[in-house]
Amino acid sequence: MLHELLATPGVREEVRLAGPVGVMALHGGLEDGTAEAAAAVARATLASHYAIIQPDDLAWHIPSVEHDPRQSPKLRRFLEHVDLVVSFHGFGRKGLENVALVGGRNRRVAGVMAASLERRTGLRVISDPDRMPPGLAGMHPNNPVNLPASHGVQLELSPGARRSATLAAVRDAVAVVVAAEMASVCPDPQSAVASIGRRSAARDEK
Repeated sequence: MLHELLATPGVREEVRLAGPVGVMALHGGLEDGTAEAAAAVARATLASHYAIIQPDDLAWHIPSVEHDPRQSPKLRRFLEHVDLVVSFHGFGRKGLENVALVGGRNRRVAGVMAASLERRTGLRVISDPDRMPPGLAGMHPNNPVNLPASHGVQLELSPGARRSATLAAVRDAVAVVVAAEMASVCPDPQSAVASIGRRSAARDEK
């Protein structure tokens, strides 16, 4: 199914391999603000970045667990490159209009992320997967957020969390955590990113 979406006119994939932490958005253009937030966090922290962005006239929702990297060389390269990933999503549920759900199988980083969001946003933050609506906890092993070696954090943002001022605070809260994780495994991210760029250029010259 994913390969059909990617072959649809107007759909594009964005990928940038940089640091060992990745930030992604699988439903860009469909879940407002998620692709933009993921890109902003990646730029601010020198993290790697991957996004699928749909045009305005398309609303094709493929569940995360059906994003098979075997159907996307770019997604596969991204997931093989990173050790940990943060995945931005949007959701809508009655009674959960100003909420951030912090799921995914890396529960250590999820806990740090939840605390950062609580400090920096006015959102209600839920980090217990058992308290999340069905299908939104990001715990399935086939979900791309869980495929890197250290798995990852799935951040589900309600409509209120994706309003411009609040989303800016969310980006800052996430960036703080991503930057800290980058520093823990990559003390000099500028040099690491430059090295990746040189290797990519060398491959292109061959």
